Amino acid sequence: MTALIDLLNLILWEYVLVYGLLAVGLYFTIRLRLIQFLHFGEMFRVLRSSPTEDDAGISPFQALTVSLASRVGTGNIAGVAVALYLGGPGAIFWMWMVSLVGMATAYSESALAQLYKVKNEEGMYRGGPAFYIARGLRAPWAGGIFSICLILSFGLVFNAVQANSIADAMEGAFGLPKLGVGVVVAVLAGIVIFGGIRQIARVAELIVPFMAGAYLLAAIYVLITNWSEVPAVIGSIFASAFGWQEAAGGATGGIMAAMMNGVKRGLFSNEAGMGSAPNIAAVATPQPHHPSSQGFVQALGVFIDTLLVCTATAIMILLSGALVPESGVTGAQLTQAALGEHLGTFGAYFIAIAIFFFAFTSIIGNYSYAENAMTFLGAGTGIGIMILRSAVLLMVIWGAYETVTTVFNAADASMGLMATINLIAIVLLSGTVAKLTKDYFAQRKAGESPVFHAADYPELAGKIDKTIWTRD
Repeated sequence: MTALIDLLNLILWEYVLVYGLLAVGLYFTIRLRLIQFLHFGEMFRVLRSSPTEDDAGISPFQALTVSLASRVGTGNIAGVAVALYLGGPGAIFWMWMVSLVGMATAYSESALAQLYKVKNEEGMYRGGPAFYIARGLRAPWAGGIFSICLILSFGLVFNAVQANSIADAMEGAFGLPKLGVGVVVAVLAGIVIFGGIRQIARVAELIVPFMAGAYLLAAIYVLITNWSEVPAVIGSIFASAFGWQEAAGGATGGIMAAMMNGVKRGLFSNEAGMGSAPNIAAVATPQPHHPSSQGFVQALGVFIDTLLVCTATAIMILLSGALVPESGVTGAQLTQAALGEHLGTFGAYFIAIAIFFFAFTSIIGNYSYAENAMTFLGAGTGIGIMILRSAVLLMVIWGAYETVTTVFNAADASMGLMATINLIAIVLLSGTVAKLTKDYFAQRKAGESPVFHAADYPELAGKIDKTIWTRD
C-alpha cells in the first residue's frame, strides 16, 4: 500500500500536477486576455463594495480571509525556506511567476463555484468544485470522489499536520508538552468550528489581517534595517532564476533546480487550481451580484499569499545570511535562524507565534472546505456534520504528538487526485468562465454595476439555481 501511494504521488506531483497546474494557469491567462494584469484594480474594487443584506451568505471580505486562513499556513514559513534551500534565491522568482498565472486559475474556479452554488437545508449558501462538476458537467460521481478526497486531505490529515507544526513550535520555543498543546488547540478550534462557517468567517476576519499584517511588518522592518543589501539580494534572485550565477561558476542545472522548486512551492502554497478555495468562495454573497466578482476576490488571495507573505519569508532569509546549503538547516529552522539574525532571541519566539496563528487559521479554514463537501454528500447538517467536527478535533490532538508522515503521504495522493479532477473540470467549463467574464466587463463598460441575469445563459437551464440569482 505504501509503495502504491508513493507511486501515485510521484505520478501526480512530479508530472501531472506541476505541469498541469502551470499549463491551466497559462491557458486561462491567455483565454481571459491577461485578466489578472489588466484588471488588477478590480480585485480591490469588489472588496470595497458594500455587502448586500443576505442572511444566506458571508461577505466577500470574510470569504477572502477564510481562504487566506487556509492558504497562509506553515508552508509560507517552512515551505519557502525549503524552496530556497533546494533551488537557491531564484526559486522565489519562479514562485512569483506561478502565482501570477495562478491568479487566473483562482478567478476561474471561484467564479464557477459562485455560479453553481446551492442552498443547504438551513438556507445557507454552499458550493465548490463538487457542485460545478456534478451540475455543470453532469458528473455527480466525479463530484463525489472529489468530496471524499477533500474531506480526507483538507478536513482530517492536513489538520493533523498543522497541529503537529504548532506542537513542535511551542515545544521548541517555550518547552510546552505536545499533547497539552494539542488539547488546547483542539478546544480553541472546537469553539470556532462548532459555530459553523459563519463563526469561522467572523474569527478569520479578525485574526487573518492581524497575523498577515504583523508578519509583513516584520519583513518591512528587516528591509529598512538592511536597505543597503537589498539591491544585491534582488540581483541574486534574478541571477539565480536564469542560471547566470551558476553559469559564471561553471555549474549546470541551477536554473532547473530554481524553477522546479519555486514552481512546486508556489503551487502548493497558493492552492490555485487545487479546488480548495472555491468551497468558501461559493459561500459568499457577491457584490456586485455576479459570479465573476467573487472570482476577483479569490485571485487577490493568491496574490497576497505568494507575492506578499511568501516573499516576506524569502526576503528575511536572504537578507540574514542564514541560507547556507552546507549547513543542512532548512524548513522552519532556517526561517527561525534568519529571524534570529534580524531580531535576536525574540526571532525564535516570533516564528513560533507566527506558526501558531498560521497553522491554527489553516485548521479552521480547511474545516470549512470539508463542511461544503459534506453538504454535497448529503450530510451537511445534523449528525453527519457533528461526526466530522469531532473527527477533526481528534485528528488535531492526535497530530500534535504523533509523526504523521505516512498518513500525510496518503493525504498528498488524495489531494493530488482532487486537484486533477478539478483541473479537468474547469478546463471543460472554460467557455462558461469566458462568457461570464465578457458579460461582467460589458456591463462595467456600460457604466453599470454588473448583475448576473440567468436569462442570458439559456445553456445553463436546469444546472443552476435561478432563485439565488434573482434580484427583486
